[in-house]
Amino acid sequence: MNTVIFACVHNAGRSQMAAAWFNALADGSKAQAVSAGTHPGPRVHPEVLEAMREVGIDLTGRAPKPLTDDLAAGAQLLITMGCGDACPAVPGLKRDDWPLEDPKGKSMERVREIRDEIKTRVIELLRANGWC
Repeated sequence: MNTVIFACVHNAGRSQMAAAWFNALADGSKAQAVSAGTHPGPRVHPEVLEAMREVGIDLTGRAPKPLTDDLAAGAQLLITMGCGDACPAVPGLKRDDWPLEDPKGKSMERVREIRDEIKTRVIELLRANGWC
């Protein structure tokens, strides 16, 4: 099983959406995703919950969690979400960065655009690795 970690600082927006899209679209027998943050926030952003609910993905009950050594130990790939110098690095993991705007506090129109861009990137990742 291949595991991808989507990580950002607060694990309350981009990384939550990316992991949710990944798990909804991937062949679950080949790959799975988790999300985490270096300094997890208190909750998933309400605008993210709403945007994902609109496409049939319910993130209710999801809570930001920390990126730990245990979580990283079983992963093959770390994708950071445009957090610049604050992005985590995990020695030994292949890493990619998706330069994405933080949806926190943005208009619903902009959050939807970010959500859809993340979906497109997830589909490309799944196809490139044969995980769909």
